[in-house]
Amino acid sequence: SPILGSPETDSGPPPERQINLSNIRAGAMARRAAQGQPDTKDTPDEPWAFQAREFLRKKLIGKEVCFTVEIKTALGREYGMVYLGKDTTGENIADSLVNEGLATVRREGIRGNNPDQARLCELEDQAKASKKGMWSEGGGTHTIRDMKYTIENPRNFVDSLHQKPINAIIEHVRDGSVVRALLLPDHYLVTVMLSGVKCPTFKREADGTESPEPFAAEAKFFTESRLLQRDVQIILESCPNQIILGTILHPNGNITELLLKEGFARCVDWSMAVYTQGAEKLRAAERSAKERKVRIWKDYVAPTANLDQKDRQFVAKVMQVVNADAMVVKLNSGEYKTIHLSSIRPPRIEGENKDKDKRFRPLYDIPYMFEAREFLRKKLIGKKVNVTVDYIRAATGPGESTPAFSERTCATVTIGGINIAEALVSKGLATVIRYRQDDDQRSSHYDELLAAEARAIKNGKGLHSKKEVPIHRVADISGETQKAKQFLPFLQRAGRSEAVVEYVFSGSRLKLYMPKETCLITFLLAGIECPRSSRNMPGGMQVAEPFSDEAMLFTKELVLQREVSKTAGHSDARRITSFILSILVTDKPQKLLERVWANYEEKPVEEVVHVTEEKERVANYRAVYVTEICDTLHFYTQDVETGGQLESLMETMRAEIASQPPVEGSYAPRRGDYCIAKFADGEWYRARVEKVESPAKVHVFYIDYGNREVVPSTRLAAIPPAFSTRNLPAQATEYAFAFIQIPQDEDARADVVDCIVKDIQNTQCLLNVEYQGPTCPLVTIQFGDTKDDVGLGLVKEGLVMVDVRKEKHLQKMVTEYLNSQESAKSARLNIWRYGDFRADDADEFGYRR
Repeated sequence: SPILGSPETDSGPPPERQINLSNIRAGAMARRAAQGQPDTKDTPDEPWAFQAREFLRKKLIGKEVCFTVEIKTALGREYGMVYLGKDTTGENIADSLVNEGLATVRREGIRGNNPDQARLCELEDQAKASKKGMWSEGGGTHTIRDMKYTIENPRNFVDSLHQKPINAIIEHVRDGSVVRALLLPDHYLVTVMLSGVKCPTFKREADGTESPEPFAAEAKFFTESRLLQRDVQIILESCPNQIILGTILHPNGNITELLLKEGFARCVDWSMAVYTQGAEKLRAAERSAKERKVRIWKDYVAPTANLDQKDRQFVAKVMQVVNADAMVVKLNSGEYKTIHLSSIRPPRIEGENKDKDKRFRPLYDIPYMFEAREFLRKKLIGKKVNVTVDYIRAATGPGESTPAFSERTCATVTIGGINIAEALVSKGLATVIRYRQDDDQRSSHYDELLAAEARAIKNGKGLHSKKEVPIHRVADISGETQKAKQFLPFLQRAGRSEAVVEYVFSGSRLKLYMPKETCLITFLLAGIECPRSSRNMPGGMQVAEPFSDEAMLFTKELVLQREVSKTAGHSDARRITSFILSILVTDKPQKLLERVWANYEEKPVEEVVHVTEEKERVANYRAVYVTEICDTLHFYTQDVETGGQLESLMETMRAEIASQPPVEGSYAPRRGDYCIAKFADGEWYRARVEKVESPAKVHVFYIDYGNREVVPSTRLAAIPPAFSTRNLPAQATEYAFAFIQIPQDEDARADVVDCIVKDIQNTQCLLNVEYQGPTCPLVTIQFGDTKDDVGLGLVKEGLVMVDVRKEKHLQKMVTEYLNSQESAKSARLNIWRYGDFRADDADEFGYRR
């Protein structure tokens, strides 16, 4: 049956029946000596034995046959005839073997009136006369294989193959994920365990009997029916502890992924790392089986099964980084929620010193904790992130050596497509938690986290560095009057300086961390006093004043963990006061003020006009190489500065592919996958799959050049991990022209595209980002030699109209473009050849009236 056929039912594999061919005898194949019996020896092939087996294997495996039973011995062995096809009119297999000289006829039991036996004798005589097979000259010693049952150094053997696919025949299936394979052409007989997965097995009891785990027999048959005695290719990927791990590739599919998809296997972390075909595919296949609750997952309950979809995936704004693995976010509903990053552990310190030292401050005293917090703070505070809940960690009580933990929502948090946990781990600022194999409460991107940690260890980043641990000596002068007095003159002389708001006590009382001075100070906002919150006092609990919570929440949302500027005022010997934060506060406080001053009647005052300085246009042109011009008038460029990195990557990647060519047809493209594609020039390039219509029509986007192509899947292969976008991001960046309108008419637009292609495609230019468009940045681009503006040239030639922008800092550029447009109108060039007309007419007719 084909490898991609329908899976068998779960009632167990169908019964097997062994049929021995009547009246003939073929040579015995080689057998290894019985293990544990030193008196036995390996038995070699008899001449032509392997060839006879191969003749039958290639003719019969996977085919439908018909058989008849002529004799059944007392021991239950059955002898009969086998025919290829549905009935006895098909090819007689015994006849074919004898005719090819691959079997002899048992003439001692021949009866003269048996036509089948008489025909076999006649066929044997013809084979002898034609000197076929075993009847050929030489005796057949050249047909005896040099079998190799052991490998002296299996690790070196596997490494020497460089993960190159080798031809093999599957000789035996021990269970669904362990097989015995004959490696060709050197006839190594090796046991191979499938990388990344494990099927239910057959446990051997003390009395020698085997008891199958649930679905063990079904999994074994699933693999047997697809691979046993099939021609395959095997990628030997690793050899830890004398166990050879590999991936078996069949022209019709990958058995590893199929076992997972049909619920016959589960992913295994320890061998997943060596799987070369993409660990994410295995996770996706396992996830599919879990969702359908098939076979070993029939009782599976997802970690987030009790959550609504809106609670599983949502967008939220990061308000506070609590620790190096947790943050407080604000939902669209206004609710606050604490999120923990899935499957990672922040930096920590071992031992009991931290508990004995009352001055212990985890943020500053735990190595790399401050760096980890700062990384998250700078990336996330005030930003909107995508949150995907992976699991809910139940609350736990305190143990003998473990503290109590409340319930935790653990999630994958991304911003701009970047997994924050993966970024944190890759910098060595967190480690990955190791789980029991059956523990499903883990990150949905667990393999990427492990890979990131491996890179960090290899490169000696952060926690894995052999350098001295960074020490943060931070002086806390908050609440200490004498130190505050001594420190105030220094702050006053310093004038304006930078700080980070570490804590908000109330709406107007904050704690600042000053990185330049490496100290913590408490201060009050100058000129205002917010309602006080409840707090413990010597005489008892002080009741909170009205709107104190609202004031504190407002200040938290505005400045907590933000970088602010402050200037120092004076000190009243109890605290440092009169610090002014240079933060732009909009009319957002209006609602709060309305509540606090609900009964206040304000006196009229003279209007104060605040003059703000308008920002200037920034002309920061950089060198780029234009690689592709699209029909939409968008274009793609590569930064010249990183061009050398791309060339080096492409050269190394192509050398590796040349030494280890991909198996044609082994890659199954899926939308969104990164891969490599063979272009028309015969070279391989990095690409992304955008659409799969059929195996013959796969739409790909070349991520380093910006062009698109429709190719058959045979021209695609998995991207080697060393050349993924994690090591070098996609080099093609999409842009559009600033200050110009795109013609709606196809012919008019084609004229503009042709003009641009001739001028700048495959040339080095200078590019400056002017403003952000709906899909990509809009830019001005200059010729590399003359520094002339390309877009302005299109306007001067009357090929496009000006897109008038309202931003004040762009008005000088807009004016220059409009003046050029007026010149084109006066000269009646191209779209202006019929004189002036309204912009809405231009849109309607595509500049062609």
